[in-house]
Amino acid sequence: MPLKIYRRKGSLVYHYRGTLAGDRLRGTTGSSDKETATRIASEVENAFWKRRLDGPQEVLTFPKAAALYIAAGKEQRFIAPILKYWKDAKIKDMTPGAIRQSAIEIYPKAGNATRNRQVIVPTQAIINHAAEAELCPAIKVKRFKFDTKIKKPVTLEWIKAFRAHADRADVGVLALFMFATGARISEALGVQWEDIDIKGRKVLIRQSKLGNERIAHLPRDLMVALANLPRQHKGRDIKPFNFAGHSAALKAWERAVEAAGIEPLTFHSCRHGFATGCLRKGIDPVTTAKLGGWKSPAHVFQTYGHAQDDVSLTDRLFDTEIDTAASSNKEDQ
Repeated sequence: MPLKIYRRKGSLVYHYRGTLAGDRLRGTTGSSDKETATRIASEVENAFWKRRLDGPQEVLTFPKAAALYIAAGKEQRFIAPILKYWKDAKIKDMTPGAIRQSAIEIYPKAGNATRNRQVIVPTQAIINHAAEAELCPAIKVKRFKFDTKIKKPVTLEWIKAFRAHADRADVGVLALFMFATGARISEALGVQWEDIDIKGRKVLIRQSKLGNERIAHLPRDLMVALANLPRQHKGRDIKPFNFAGHSAALKAWERAVEAAGIEPLTFHSCRHGFATGCLRKGIDPVTTAKLGGWKSPAHVFQTYGHAQDDVSLTDRLFDTEIDTAASSNKEDQ
């Protein structure tokens, strides 16, 4: 039977209800005008039959797929410009070639690495998330080629100089937090006070990139720094890192770098510093990956295993023999 419109008791707007092909449909038209409400109900009915005859991929739009992706708690940092570009485009019309072209048009002056990271990766992720729900076919988009640049990792000395010259305490602790836990900037900014256990020296990090969670240890310096951050500002509760968003944090970060007169390293350099520091301290790649929330130990080794320039490091090959000889001499004496 076709959908019928009606008004609920006390309601000014019309609703619709009915059963189509055994499926019961009901909802609001959002309109108080009967003629408009009838037309909206008819459009709902037509959309139902179109989905039934042609499949959901015929009517699924990119904004709808993006909404499902965001509702699932996925990373949404780069989505806004992509939504603006595609508007109400249907997923079925978004071919791999068109997606590559969108990256060029959205970021005409950017490098290929940026186009991959900020357009191709999130666009493909949104479509494939919908594909997992059987709303459309999965898609694979070829990445743009680019020369890989090794990012320099921060060191503890860099962190100390940065904190000493930061004009607000939370940006200094933010740098220390990412260096000590391996957290990404989006993960760090998302931390709430209820996620932090000062006495237990641990923090819950919700991993934006992998879609799961991990518990990170708080080294003593970080524990003390977090404990001294304010929990309220002007009578209202605030987050540990009280920034309006990524851009606000970046401005404070750049001010601290300039004031300290240190090399302008990025947020992600702290994550590099965590991994590189662990590896150089003798922590194996498998453990480092687990501690920092990486999925693959091989990725940790390949990406963060920076070579050291000190040629005398080969002396360490003989440390055991030297120590053994020293012990023997002591015994002889």
